[in-house]
Amino acid sequence: MGTRSLTIFQEKEEIAVLYRQFDGYPEGHGRELAEFLAGFKVTHGKIEKPRTANGMQCLAAQIIAHFKTGPGEFYLMPAGRRRAGEEYRYTVYGVSPMEPHIRAEAVTCFEMLLEGETVTLLFDGPASAMLTWLDETTESEVTP
Repeated sequence: MGTRSLTIFQEKEEIAVLYRQFDGYPEGHGRELAEFLAGFKVTHGKIEKPRTANGMQCLAAQIIAHFKTGPGEFYLMPAGRRRAGEEYRYTVYGVSPMEPHIRAEAVTCFEMLLEGETVTLLFDGPASAMLTWLDETTESEVTP
């Protein structure tokens, strides 16, 4: 069984949700996401190639294109989707002109209950700082 995760793209409103079927833990998808985003700049109207996104919608499309290279593993879900069996959630957000931020959370769902989950904040900050956090944090500290 895989470690599922959701990546949520958010500006003022939620744009979309990317579901990953396995390797969703911080040392897997979290690191891959942070590596892709480190050094990126979110702008509005000013395109500076490379590693620039013209707003969060543009950045979301670039992230999806980066990860979705064939059938399976990654799936798009509508904005607002939760409770997809995920153990981790990553929210990508940011405002011009800064490096995108990632909020990483561990999720424990109580499937027998219609409502009920525990969400633990693991990290919230710039993508490059998440890489530092992952390098300095042991696996037992990352996994609640």
